[in-house]
Amino acid sequence: MSEPKKIRSMDGALTRYRIMAYTVGTGLLILVFVGIPIQIWGHSKTVVAIVGPIHGYFYLVYLVAALDLARRAHFGIGRLLIMISAGLVPFVAFIIEHKIVKSIRDEQRGAAVPFESL
Repeated sequence: MSEPKKIRSMDGALTRYRIMAYTVGTGLLILVFVGIPIQIWGHSKTVVAIVGPIHGYFYLVYLVAALDLARRAHFGIGRLLIMISAGLVPFVAFIIEHKIVKSIRDEQRGAAVPFESL
């Protein structure tokens, strides 16, 4: 595969991953910091009943996007596991997304990023 075509392919996968990371991260924040307190203190399961399944379905799409990006970027299993688990802990999806994007952008520019910095 030619280099410009490879970068375009990577950019598409990176965009899909970023969209899903923000979507899943936001859904998880709403679920944890709005839905669960309302469920506990307000005795209403409405927010959890709506946001919970939506977050679950989006998390599955997020997994596919993360796997696709990891395959295209030739990530190791450790980085892939970090990406996958990021959608399960509040705020972590945003942090990992930023680090993944930075490492890929640096790699595209020619500056190698060691795994330890991620």
